[in-house]
Amino acid sequence: MEIPLKRREFLKLTAAGGALCLGGPQFWAFGANPERSKLISPGCRGTKVKVARLYLGTSHGLWPKPNLDFKKEIQFYESAFAKLGKELSDIEFSVDELVTSPEKVKELASRLNAVEGILAIHFNIGISPMLREILSLGKPTMVFALPYSGHEWVGFGNLRQQPLGAKMDCILSSDLEQLAVAIRPFRAIHHLREARVLNLTTRSFDEYAKAIKDKFGTEIEQISLQEVVDAYNSVKDSEAKAETDHWIKGAEQVVEPSKDDVFKSCKLALAFERLLDRENATVMTADCYGTMWDKTIMLPAYPCVGFSRLNNMGLGGICESDLRSALTHILFQGLAGKPGFISDPTVDESKGSIILAHCMGTPKMNGPDRPAEPYKLRTVMERQEGVVPQVKMRLGQKVTQAILVGPDVLRYFTGEIVDTPVHLRDDRGCRTKITVKVDGDIQRLWKNWSAGLHRQTCYGDITRELSYFCRFKEIDMIDEAA
Repeated sequence: MEIPLKRREFLKLTAAGGALCLGGPQFWAFGANPERSKLISPGCRGTKVKVARLYLGTSHGLWPKPNLDFKKEIQFYESAFAKLGKELSDIEFSVDELVTSPEKVKELASRLNAVEGILAIHFNIGISPMLREILSLGKPTMVFALPYSGHEWVGFGNLRQQPLGAKMDCILSSDLEQLAVAIRPFRAIHHLREARVLNLTTRSFDEYAKAIKDKFGTEIEQISLQEVVDAYNSVKDSEAKAETDHWIKGAEQVVEPSKDDVFKSCKLALAFERLLDRENATVMTADCYGTMWDKTIMLPAYPCVGFSRLNNMGLGGICESDLRSALTHILFQGLAGKPGFISDPTVDESKGSIILAHCMGTPKMNGPDRPAEPYKLRTVMERQEGVVPQVKMRLGQKVTQAILVGPDVLRYFTGEIVDTPVHLRDDRGCRTKITVKVDGDIQRLWKNWSAGLHRQTCYGDITRELSYFCRFKEIDMIDEAA
């Protein structure tokens, strides 16, 4: 039986000795480590993603050529996988077999049932009986086929429409880097099942938590304000000072907050990491504009720096106890290795754009192993107090906006960042803002809008990866701008 590592142990194992630490080895500067794959989230509690890699071939297949040398074909693919080593370093090919008959699939059935998904690599003509036997297991299955692999592709579209092919999708490409894309939905499924969310609130969310656990396996647990205060008080001032100096040194400017405000926010940030470590959890959220806002039971500081820091580390910090955004954030990490940016949108039809704004930004929008975007330290706009990172995101960057509405629906749209109105004279709305030119019809977007205000924004167009995931998890994927 695989014994999950504590998150702290996993961070140390994956560090390869190259991480910058602050205030002792347990505190990571932004969680940055260039040696660690951006697609390994410490939130997986140290367990690897189990995938079956099956090479499908028939000895009697005459196309693409007679007497195809399966050994050489496997060596060719092994070389391609080796080049993807860093991106696949969290993957365990726990079943790795050449399959030449449906009977072989039957022999492997018990082992195949234990994996997150099956990657079926198409060698030559005549593999349909084997593929149908694989699909009969009901596991998420990605078929990868190079040109000249065989003629079966002409039936893949029809097979996907049948009950047998409901959890099958395909990549037909000469680009061998797409092998990594094929595996990403399996990683996302694994991340969601392994994730544990700590929700600081006095509100009830039992019904939602049960529905999410039943669908994805994700655990959402309530924690109390006293637990957070105790963790805050356990952080040494010297550790909080080191973290404070780091955030101030990294900022382009500290505009309104005092150094004491930044210190308190950084001390709370370190407390959040301790809580996640203690609970072996992956994501932290707080009802910061709700039940945690009462002056008699307030947090020691605003949670924004702490949330941003967790996002920088490849974990998750989510505003306003927004559990739907928390699930979407975990999904983004699994598919792209990048965090989400929660936003309150406002529409500008004249420019075909939507402005996505929230006070808390995350500098490491590209992922924990990539350089941070520029940021200033500001107050929370509505409250004119606290500390938030006001992040200037990259112009020209393609982005995906999405929200996992519940167990069965994901709403999304895509676009490009055309403006980042974060200059000091722009004091309307929240601190971190991006103007996104929408791919599609801006009027259809606002007319189709439902399921609340918030959306999560991720760098990159990841609609293809989202579509694979949604297919495998039987989720209705709706383009809001179409």
